[in-house]
Amino acid sequence: MQDSTLKLLPPDIDLETKRVLKQLARSHRALAELKGFADTMPNKNILLNAVTINEAKDSSEIENIITTHDELFKAMSQSNYNNPAAKEVVNYRMALWKGYEFVKAKRVMTINMIVEIQQDIEKNRAGIRKLPGTVLQNQTTGEVVYTPPSGEREILELMSNLEQYLNDDYDAVDPLVKLAVIHYQFESIHPFYDGNGRTGRIINVLYLVLKELLDSPILYLSKYIIRNKTAYYQLLQEVRTKEGWEAWVLFILDGIEQTAEETLLLVKRINAVVDKTAEDIKEALPRVYSKELVELLFYEFYTKTAYIETGLSVSRKTAAGYLAVLEDAGFLTSQKIGKERIYLNKRLFGVVQEAGS
Repeated sequence: MQDSTLKLLPPDIDLETKRVLKQLARSHRALAELKGFADTMPNKNILLNAVTINEAKDSSEIENIITTHDELFKAMSQSNYNNPAAKEVVNYRMALWKGYEFVKAKRVMTINMIVEIQQDIEKNRAGIRKLPGTVLQNQTTGEVVYTPPSGEREILELMSNLEQYLNDDYDAVDPLVKLAVIHYQFESIHPFYDGNGRTGRIINVLYLVLKELLDSPILYLSKYIIRNKTAYYQLLQEVRTKEGWEAWVLFILDGIEQTAEETLLLVKRINAVVDKTAEDIKEALPRVYSKELVELLFYEFYTKTAYIETGLSVSRKTAAGYLAVLEDAGFLTSQKIGKERIYLNKRLFGVVQEAGS
């Protein structure tokens, strides 16, 4: 078992080895291509909402919080929908949005912001760990593999050091390499009683936004971690036990490259579906069509009469009429949830569902 002695950052080792530099070039190229294409999309919110719901689902799945897109659709569209797992995923996405807005506005990442993200995920205010007894166990055997730092003072000292490392580039290390270090350090500090994994994965993408490698939080390693869960935990542990930095950094960089390529394909699919739907509505229902209406239909994968009423500044009757016509033409399918009728964008839902499977 590894003890809780965790060194302050930066690591006292050359992180940018030849193998790392080779992989860095590929990871940056894939990331730049994703950023470039995403920047050409006229309505970023369409993209963000579609991508972040799958990230929230995947990141929660790593913590064994399992739900379906159907359940998420119901939890998102009805605040009192009773499905705890789906609600946790929706909370995660809200926390991610709040963190993104903070980073865009302040151009900094702080301990307080990280604490707020965790509070939004967990819906409690327990904050930084104060009580001893936290251990990380092998999920299969139950063996204690690591005891994170205990004691509020030590945790706050490590978090303060991490905050400085996040925001200051005094060591001139490539930001993608630093992201691997930041992720390792946060997971090893394990500052909260619960929600550390999900908070750490939000920090990853916010760091890319902070360093202007992405304008929007659309690149997520959660699916890559799910696919490579054993290697992820093993390599994380080997940094603690063997100073195995190179293998860990290469793992994260490879994840960035793979995930950027997959996300680019998803972004292109979403873009194509938006364009095709706009064309089809214009052709089939010219009296209903407007660019603004199409954007409202893709803002989430569901809509309501009130959204159309507000978004287009039309009467409730007109908005309801638009949705009824779109449903009759096969663009939407409706369902009564509680007292409201919710309209599902079948094409967008299909793309998001397929990408999340």
